[in-house]
Amino acid sequence: MRFCFGLLVAALAPSIFAAPHDMQSAREILRRNDNVAECGGPTSTTTHRKKSYLDLEKRAATTGTCDIQQAIQHMDLTAVTPALPSPAADLTLFQVTIGRGTQNYTCDLSNATAVPVPLGALATLYNFSCLAAQHPALLSKLPTIALDLPIPTANNTDPAVIAALESGHHYFIDDFTTPFFNLDTAAHQYGMGAMAKANASDAPSDAVIGPQGQTGYGAVQWLRLVPAPDQGMWKAVYRLNTAGGDAPKNCTGQPAAFEIPYAAEYWLFV
Repeated sequence: MRFCFGLLVAALAPSIFAAPHDMQSAREILRRNDNVAECGGPTSTTTHRKKSYLDLEKRAATTGTCDIQQAIQHMDLTAVTPALPSPAADLTLFQVTIGRGTQNYTCDLSNATAVPVPLGALATLYNFSCLAAQHPALLSKLPTIALDLPIPTANNTDPAVIAALESGHHYFIDDFTTPFFNLDTAAHQYGMGAMAKANASDAPSDAVIGPQGQTGYGAVQWLRLVPAPDQGMWKAVYRLNTAGGDAPKNCTGQPAAFEIPYAAEYWLFV
């Protein structure tokens, strides 16, 4: 059963912003509010476009003080084993984003014992810096919320909200071996850069393994990325609070190429 997320956000926002540390898990909230799914049935398209989880950042950005450097103290790098190293003291937090997209894999169908081989990722990055500074408990739930919902488009989200919060894109270059973060768009020129994996830790055992109601195989690792040599402006990128994205253990029943949906926090430092 589908739920009307516009009404859900409108109903939950006051309590979320008043007491973010008492917030239930994202999936508990969605189940509790599943009775609003009808939302007028087929005639509710306009309602669906009016609100999305992106509105939570829009609200945070217009209420209170948005000092994103305050978000650094809320980075929980010890929730995984081994813990990820802290950002160097001389780095500045540029932006906290939620990435929503797919992890991509290939399978050698000629090999009965083949396992999926990673082939990079593709995700859209949305700016949630103010929410990270003001309401870190809510931020940590957003990858789960984002994974359970379609990627924001003009069909389900106010285009003006997308335009305001879409930071850029994450993808891979160099034959899908090098993670790249491109925050240059038609609306802004924030910068871009290629990265290299420095640290990786498996996601916590209670991490969300896939979208609700779909087969999930696990959450991808938490990462600390460092700059590839002479490759752009980012000094460090952290991937935290991952949801979904991991591949099945083998290629049985899989096509030659496939995508697994995922969402995660990406913290970009300069």
